[in-house]
Amino acid sequence: MNQYHDPALYRSRWRSRIRRLLQRGVFRSIVGSVVTQTISVHPSVHKVRGAFVLVANHSSHLDAPMLMQGLPIKQARYLSTGVAREYFFEVWYRRIFVRWMFNAFPIDRDGSKKNSGLSRRLLKAGVPILVFPEATRSTTGRMAEFKPGAAALATGVGTPVIPAALIGGHEAMPKGRNWPKPGKPPVGVVFGEPMRPFEGEVVTDFSARVQATVAELYESNYRTVMGEELSE
Repeated sequence: MNQYHDPALYRSRWRSRIRRLLQRGVFRSIVGSVVTQTISVHPSVHKVRGAFVLVANHSSHLDAPMLMQGLPIKQARYLSTGVAREYFFEVWYRRIFVRWMFNAFPIDRDGSKKNSGLSRRLLKAGVPILVFPEATRSTTGRMAEFKPGAAALATGVGTPVIPAALIGGHEAMPKGRNWPKPGKPPVGVVFGEPMRPFEGEVVTDFSARVQATVAELYESNYRTVMGEELSE
């Protein structure tokens, strides 16, 4: 079996301790030195145990670090995210960075399906995963339609979805930039109440409801984070 297909690798306690030090010590200090952070967590998020699917909008390279250092420690302990195998896992220094910083697992974007089903296997083993259902970073800051894969995963395995809205990422570090704009621009992440599909709710409807929740979290918290009204 491919070593990266072993769920035990993603639930290593000693690796999680080192990752927490990196994320909440070193990386939080770096991010905090270049942006002004706001983090809000719904109280019920603290009660989630075991696997879940963390779903968020995506417009900046700041997104994953903000989510992983903003989520409560117990819920973030084994949080894993899929990254492109071709770009990250086939170059040793990139692989080391994403494995240690983000507990990353490989996903295929070349149609090879070498790692097909890995996200589902991790969830079944109790490893929570981060998914950006838009599939790529927004170039405008506007949220694109969510693909239903995240909702399908959560529904199929029986795990909750934690919706999260990232605010200000595009303004601070839009696609194409490798470092945030000067002046410590505001960036926030808001974690909403965990969600499950209603009885009889089909995956596409659940996905649409998750997207609507993320959008509402974004809109209702925009002024708090950015200090101004959301423009139409």
